[in-house]
Order: sequence, then structure tokens, then C-alpha cells
Amino acid sequence: MSSSPTDFGPPTSGPLADLLALLKDAATLKTAADTLAWDEQTYLPDRGGDFRADQLAALAGLTHDRLTGPALNDALLAAEGEGFPDDSAAAACVREARRDFDRRTTLPRQLVEELSRVTTLAQRNWAEARKAADFAAFRPHLSAVVKLKREEAAAVAAGRTDLADRPAYDALLDDYEPGASSEQVAAVFAELRDGLVPLVHGIAESNVSPDRSILSRNYPIAAQDAFCRSGAEELGFDFEAGRLDTAAHPFCTTLGPADCRLTTRYNVNDFSQSYFGVLHEAGHGIYEQGLPAEWFGAPPGEACGLGVHESQSRLWENFVGRSAPYWKHVGPQARAAFPEQLENVSDDDLYRVVNDVRPTLIRVEADEVTYNLHVLLRFELEQALISGDLPVADVSDVWDEKFDAMFGFRPPSPADGCLQDIHWAAGLIGYFPTYALGNVYAAMLWNAAQKELGDLDDQLAGGNFAPLRGWLTDKIYRHGRRYAPTDLIERAAGSPPVPGPLLTHLREKYGALYGLN
Repeated sequence: MSSSPTDFGPPTSGPLADLLALLKDAATLKTAADTLAWDEQTYLPDRGGDFRADQLAALAGLTHDRLTGPALNDALLAAEGEGFPDDSAAAACVREARRDFDRRTTLPRQLVEELSRVTTLAQRNWAEARKAADFAAFRPHLSAVVKLKREEAAAVAAGRTDLADRPAYDALLDDYEPGASSEQVAAVFAELRDGLVPLVHGIAESNVSPDRSILSRNYPIAAQDAFCRSGAEELGFDFEAGRLDTAAHPFCTTLGPADCRLTTRYNVNDFSQSYFGVLHEAGHGIYEQGLPAEWFGAPPGEACGLGVHESQSRLWENFVGRSAPYWKHVGPQARAAFPEQLENVSDDDLYRVVNDVRPTLIRVEADEVTYNLHVLLRFELEQALISGDLPVADVSDVWDEKFDAMFGFRPPSPADGCLQDIHWAAGLIGYFPTYALGNVYAAMLWNAAQKELGDLDDQLAGGNFAPLRGWLTDKIYRHGRRYAPTDLIERAAGSPPVPGPLLTHLREKYGALYGLN
């Protein structure tokens, strides 16, 4: 056996070094595609979409070839023979690289290319259809995406004995939350629903209401942009290794070890939409910037599942960004950014209005309490789409019916209903459950951080975010994919993932805000 690498540092020679070189080569090619995809969402001219789809399909095929070819398999076999300690970064690298290889080899190159081409076109059509509130225009594209995702699920399940007897949806969910099943997720969601519905009803029946007019004033876009950048930078997002732009749907993407891109969208009558969108995406970005850059392209340098990723965005957005201590710190900055709009608005007024709870149409603008109900709706619908129980033609009507049953009113148009998210257009079916799982994980991490770091409230009120960021780096970021998502959370928080801490957090916080305690 060649000399073992250090716990987190990659080797410079030997079988593992050879494997890492191949993985980095493929990752570099993929980042070229990711750069084109980012440009497609931000700056691509309207007429450039068709050719961009061809570009991305070609790059997807080339990347797939490198990640499923005999050279990579040979390198994996050689590295697997090294006998690295089970708990080492090296062992995790080999194990997870094999897992990725086995999944990718179930997919034919033609399907990979077609998925890339179809989803690129679908995303551009989705943006146009959403502006026009025209589901009929988007329906053919959604049908094409769903057909291909069913083919992907079937191909993966055929090559994975552990997925053979499970719902087709599980093969897609497993790509975003490794090891999870729709049955397990449904059980977690049922407990969340049972805990959230009474809380939502209690808040609706209370006589407490924040001054919502605060968020209906005119907030110049330039001032919002500066305020958003300041907020992200204070939390720890490094703008020398990243940037912020606008897009139809907020997202974060990493184009290299020192190139992380955030996007948001602005509403001139509500600065909180862009601000919390940026805090959310900055949470993703801080995680990406905290991953071990020396392992770029390999599992120890990659995020540990989308549930853990969402835990970071939701922790920084909600547990930090919507806390009373945070608004003691940032309230003066908000009044300086918007002096006319927020004149005589106190820190407490701001804290209360950014924690306003009421059923809303748009998931990314939803409050902490009702947000998970939006995710439950999508989880149910996309399972039915993949199983074939929900025809694509019926998506808009069924969405509206289920939304009405859950929230008590119907979306006025598809733009506020089934067209509000880009995920299905992008082929990200199986992604939505990770948002609610991320909330569950975030609550557990927050509790653990409070126990270990002392008075977090004082730290946040003083604008001192470094201790929390350092704790997350130690417990989450630096490990990459060294552990399975549930194992990583258990190691950091002290117990397996459970919804209880999240429900307790919501009941205590919003019970106090709305006089329910």
C-alpha cells in the first residue's frame, strides 16, 4: 500500500492520487457546463436558448463518458485495494466515488444528453410561461421532463438491488438525499403536519398582527442590492470568491473552488423578499466556500446531500436572520439603507414583521411556520407525477385543489401556483423533500451550537457570526461527504434526525410572538 494521506489532505502519488486526477478532470469539465447554465439563468440573450441547450447536452455527454469510463473504473479498483482506514477521508472518497460511478453507469449517455437538452429548453420556457401565467405553454416541456425522469428512475432501479422493489420516486430522491426513502420522508412529514396545523390555526385566531405596511413601501432596487450584499458578507460569504446577480428564481451554484455564484430577485415594494433570499443562498454559499478546496472534484470536497445543504441555508436565513438578536444588530443598518421608508420603525417592529405568519402563495416567500406545508404539497405531487397517478395535463388543477385544502384559498393564476418553482423544469424531481429535511436538521444543529458556543443571542446581537460559522465548519463543512447525511447530523447534534426540535422551536418562538404560550 502506498503512503496513506493525511486525514483530510489528498495524496500526491499512488492509486488514490490517480483517481483524484480523473475526478478533478471530470469536475472541471462539469464546471464549464455549470458556468453556461448560470449564464443561461442570468445573462443569456433570449434567442440563445436553443444553441445553449445543444452546448450543455454535449458537455453533459462528455462528462458522463469520463465519469463512467473504464479508466475511472480501473482507478477505483486500484484505490479500493489500498485498504484505507474506514473512518478516513480517503476511504470516504473511494466509497462515495464508487457509489457515484455505479449510479451513473446505470444511465445511458443518450438519456443524460437528452435530459440536459430538454431541461435547458424547459427552464427558458418556464420563465416565459410564468411571466404569462400560462401553464398550457409549459405543459409539453413538463411532459418531456417527466417522461425522461421516469426513464432515469427505471434505469437506476434496474441497476440497484436496494431500489428494485421500492417506488420509482425513491431512485430520484436517493440522488439528492442518499439513503432516504419516500416512506421515511412521509413519516417525518406526517409528524410535521400534525404539529404545524394546530400552530397555524392558533396564530390565525390570535389578535396579534405586525405592522405589515412596513413591507409595502417603495424600496429602491439599488439600496436593496447594497443591503443584501452587506448582509451576506457579514454572515461570512466571501465576495472575492463569489458574486451576486439576479435571476427569475434565486439559486446558488459553485463554478470552482473559489467561484460561488448567488442570485436573487427584487420586489420594489418588499425588501425582505430579496434580503432573505440572499441570506438563504448565502447559507448555501458559505457551506460551499467552507468545503475542503484541496479535495475539489472528489467526495471529501463536496456537500453531504441536499438536506444538509438546505440545513445551512435555512439555519442562516431563519435561525439567525429572523431572530430578535439579529435584528438588534441589523435594524440600524436597515434604517440607514432605507431612511425614509423605515423612519420611526424600531428593531422590534422589524423583527415582528419579518416573522409575520400567514398563508402565502409563494414558497420562497413563506414564513417559517407555513413553509414546510408548501414542501409537503410538492412532495405529494411529484410522487404522483413519477408514478403516473397524476397526468401532467392535470397538474395545475390538482395543485390548486390541494393548495386550497391545505391553505384555505386557491392561487389566482398558475404563476402563483404550479409555475412558481423552476425545479421541475430543471429536472430536479426528488429535490423538494430536502427543504423540509433541511429545516429539521437546522433546528438540531442550532440546539447543539447553542449548547457548545454559549450565549448565541449576545453574539448575534453584536454582529459576531464567526463563532457559529467556525462551529459549522468544524461539524459540517470540513467533512464533505465523509459521512452519510443522517450520520453527519447525528455526529454534530448528538442524536439521529427527528422533527421534535424544529416543532419545539416554532412553538416557542411563534407562541411568544402571537401570545399563544
